[in-house]
Amino acid sequence: MKAAEKGQVTKSAADIYDEFFVPALFRQWTARVSKAAGVNAGERVLDVACGTGALAQEAWASVRPGGAVVGVDINERMLAVARRKLPEIDWRQAPAEALPFEDCSFDAVISQFGLMFFEDRVKALREMWRVLRPGGRLAVAVWDRLENSPGYVAVTALLQRMFGDSAAEAMRAPFNLGDTETLLPLFAAANIPDIQLSTMDGTARFPSIESWVHTDIKGWTLADMIDDKQYRALQREAHRELEGFAQEDGSVRFCSPAHIVTAVRL
Repeated sequence: MKAAEKGQVTKSAADIYDEFFVPALFRQWTARVSKAAGVNAGERVLDVACGTGALAQEAWASVRPGGAVVGVDINERMLAVARRKLPEIDWRQAPAEALPFEDCSFDAVISQFGLMFFEDRVKALREMWRVLRPGGRLAVAVWDRLENSPGYVAVTALLQRMFGDSAAEAMRAPFNLGDTETLLPLFAAANIPDIQLSTMDGTARFPSIESWVHTDIKGWTLADMIDDKQYRALQREAHRELEGFAQEDGSVRFCSPAHIVTAVRL
């Protein structure tokens, strides 16, 4: 996989990701994913591809008292941000395809917007299933198709026009499991039975077009692909081409739905 397809970011991008992406896109999904997995007090929960810890933080609030949360991510830069915020959680660096835990170790395994970036998605799902206890619940969220998130359709087209295929592909990568005909067979190949799929509406929210562009470029793999001169040119073009997504107060809002796949290990 290319670097952009793996979703790996630099140290500075991890901080921007946490400060801007989490409130703009990810935080609204944490309670939904935790609820989908039925996370309860006293349970042991694993967050796979935990990033800077938004979903793990939600789970931590639900498992107390008496529970525990472990967050796993391959990106040490993301984990460094997570550790600063929530030292109470056990943060581990490891690939999703080789989780460093015994069989049947967790009551719930959750993963939010990480599956599309794994090197071997089927192997990662098998690992999540392996570490679940009998009766344990799995909940995995991925973004819906790009065409159902109109703001990112527009951003991708702008990046394509200004910088070519590589930049546009980096923006498309988070949506590459949005087609359920691509997504659901992964669970079948991982021998995860009786899965349930829910598609839910979501809303991307940014304080301004400038903030939106800053977040998407500086908080993502594009930070290494677009230099300062190109970034300034992109900001100028974005104010013209993306103005249709701005509200009267200058803030930005657009639909950004996602799928949540759940299963219970018998």
